[in-house]
Amino acid sequence: MRPETAYHDDMGRQFAAQATDSAYHAHTDRPAMLRLAGDVSGLRVLDLGCGAGHYAAEMAQRGAAHIVGVEGSEALLEAARERLGEGAVLHHHDLEEPLAFLADQSFDLVVMALVYHHIDARRELLSEIRRVLRPGGTLLVSTTHPTSDWIYFGGSYFADERVELPFGDGFALTFRRMTLEEFLGELLGSGFVLEELTEPRATEEARRVDPRRYDKTHHQPLFLAVRLRRP
Repeated sequence: MRPETAYHDDMGRQFAAQATDSAYHAHTDRPAMLRLAGDVSGLRVLDLGCGAGHYAAEMAQRGAAHIVGVEGSEALLEAARERLGEGAVLHHHDLEEPLAFLADQSFDLVVMALVYHHIDARRELLSEIRRVLRPGGTLLVSTTHPTSDWIYFGGSYFADERVELPFGDGFALTFRRMTLEEFLGELLGSGFVLEELTEPRATEEARRVDPRRYDKTHHQPLFLAVRLRRP
């Protein structure tokens, strides 16, 4: 995402704290993506938009051999370093730009959790992911659900626009709306093969955190997550 759309300073610190135990991030999106990841033992993992390192920590606990995180926010990278330790391999980098510091076919698994809809240069990023992912490797992507965005923002379902969503204490997340056709079309058009698609619903643990949001995920699709393979 562009530097101006990354979660900087107080916004980043607030996001890092919220993502640790939130109904949506910790107990809806993350369990779905980790299920799609399956057994990561011995894998080389690239976490794009790694945020505060929640996914990297989970992957490490599950036996991933090597994990690299890439993030555009220094505040979130600081939180990731605290969570993962000083030995973590983390890069401060704008995902709108090429991943030139990463070698060809150097990863078995690429994770991009709730990041894709923030990116403008999506096709270019997918090309870079294909380059650094080994043949047969896996790409996991989650995003806001197009139907949910339509319900919240209104207007045409087919609107192609950048929108703002209130977050925390006076902040706003900015991202681009897209249709299901556009989302899947970009991924498949970049040469990936779809293996599984899921519309995550909150786990039972979310009832403790936020019963209202737990119920909402079971009545309205809020997120979309896919597992793809690089042929």
